[in-house]
Amino acid sequence: MKSLEARRRKAIKIITALKKLYPKAEVALKYANDWELLVAVILSAQCTDKMVNKVTERLFKKYKTIKDYANARQGEFERDIRSTGFYKNKAANIISNAKILLQKYQGRMPDTMEEMLRLRGVARKSANIVLYLCYGKIAGVAVDTHVKRLSKLLGLSNSDDPAKIEKDLMAVLPKKEWMDFTFRLIYYGRQYCTARGHDHKGCPLSRI
Repeated sequence: MKSLEARRRKAIKIITALKKLYPKAEVALKYANDWELLVAVILSAQCTDKMVNKVTERLFKKYKTIKDYANARQGEFERDIRSTGFYKNKAANIISNAKILLQKYQGRMPDTMEEMLRLRGVARKSANIVLYLCYGKIAGVAVDTHVKRLSKLLGLSNSDDPAKIEKDLMAVLPKKEWMDFTFRLIYYGRQYCTARGHDHKGCPLSRI
């Protein structure tokens, strides 16, 4: 892998190109408040944002407050989110987190990485997204499957471990760009450089 300084220069070029492609950096998940964001993020594990949005369109109408989630019956809730996959664990995690937030945080979302990681089904990727969108806090880089794959392809990291990739990206990206880089790279991975085999000549970043 190239030197740290060379990777930093490349990272700036990539950021500039991504900003031209996607002037607005935003998450694809649809939500109306902090709690709904956490629910959507948990549901998005091993599931497409498109499917999550389809499920939450119904879910958020049925369960209107965090208390509704805390009082939900597990079996019924599992059926409500079944199409997102891993629905048993996701249901248990969401219901438990609703109770935790009501008991420990008066229904508010925790505002530190340490507290977020104590919630069920929440790892650094999810915590980074929630902290940024709820509080504007930039604690790291959210490494999803697109970011993991493309960071290696673009030469910004040579690791397959999300924790190591996050550290590599934090070292080469300006901190103010950490989370917006994630959102833009996800869109890029969906629109241009997909995981399916293809000719990279059509990928705008291939010139960098």
